[in-house]
Amino acid sequence: MYAILRYRHARIAGLLFGALALNAVGLASDALAQGWQPTKPITFIIPAGTGGGADQMARFIQGVVSKHNLSPQPLVVINKSGGAGAEGFLDVKQSSGDAHKIIITLSNLFTTPMATGVPFGWKDLTPVAMLSLDQFVLWVHSESPHKTAQEYLGAVKAGNDRQFKMAGTGSKQEDQIITVALERVIGGKKFTYVPFEGGGKVATQLVGKHVDSTVNNPIEAVAHWKAGTLRALCIFDAKRSTYTAKVTPNMAWSDIPTCKESGVNVEYQMLRGIFMPPGVNQAQVDYYVELLKKVMATEDWKSFMEQGAFNQTFMSGGQYRSWVESAENLHRDLMKEAGFLHKP
Repeated sequence: MYAILRYRHARIAGLLFGALALNAVGLASDALAQGWQPTKPITFIIPAGTGGGADQMARFIQGVVSKHNLSPQPLVVINKSGGAGAEGFLDVKQSSGDAHKIIITLSNLFTTPMATGVPFGWKDLTPVAMLSLDQFVLWVHSESPHKTAQEYLGAVKAGNDRQFKMAGTGSKQEDQIITVALERVIGGKKFTYVPFEGGGKVATQLVGKHVDSTVNNPIEAVAHWKAGTLRALCIFDAKRSTYTAKVTPNMAWSDIPTCKESGVNVEYQMLRGIFMPPGVNQAQVDYYVELLKKVMATEDWKSFMEQGAFNQTFMSGGQYRSWVESAENLHRDLMKEAGFLHKP
């Protein structure tokens, strides 16, 4: 009897072992299929102030991920805007191998190291994906006498040097690069460029009539445009926006003429993309690429893109890396032309 029971126990144990082994193989296969997943909260760094385009996009992504339960771990958003974003980029650069940290980028990925000599560049990070390209619009207050870009810049040209104030995000960054390009178009007459931390503050300066104009991103100024306090003069793109739904009672994004149409031959778009620290592996990068694709598939994201008049260009892998390299070269040329390159 004892022998029979021992046999039965051995047989059951063998069957259980086999079942567990098969189950382990199945779990391993699932794990391989699913790839890497985060095991603790993900730090999402914004190398800019609150209220600007990067801040709004990062916080929107955080909300969509939470709302749709797209990640097993939450995104924790942190603004690190010191040194024109250098604080945030250096944090990520120094977090080698940390797959629980990502950063949203804008043009300060290129302009900050070129302007300041701070020791980082995009090659110190790991490219993940381009989310979109962000537009720039020339804005004035709705009570401004100038109805077109040509009228406004004509007034700047006819006025005293530095009479007109242009507000922008940071010094020697994309807003000031565009301002310098506008100065060249009007024969070298200068604006008084007034830098602020974040596009949200830039917009409120114009609403309060403390400055004469801005070149804010659409998402940074849309609420004030809807409220009737700002006027859009032209968009710095080769073609008009594709969004035709009315934003104000009378205008859609597509109704804003390009600056070139308005006789102002200046174009500029900005990267909105995601990077990780150096030293992460491909499975970890792939996790975030797939997570972002899930975010972009939601109706929330589509509405956000339209609200901010974004150019919905998505890239990852080698294509994204090549684009970033080209963008770095373009910004080096723009910074050199504007006299903004750091001199050791």
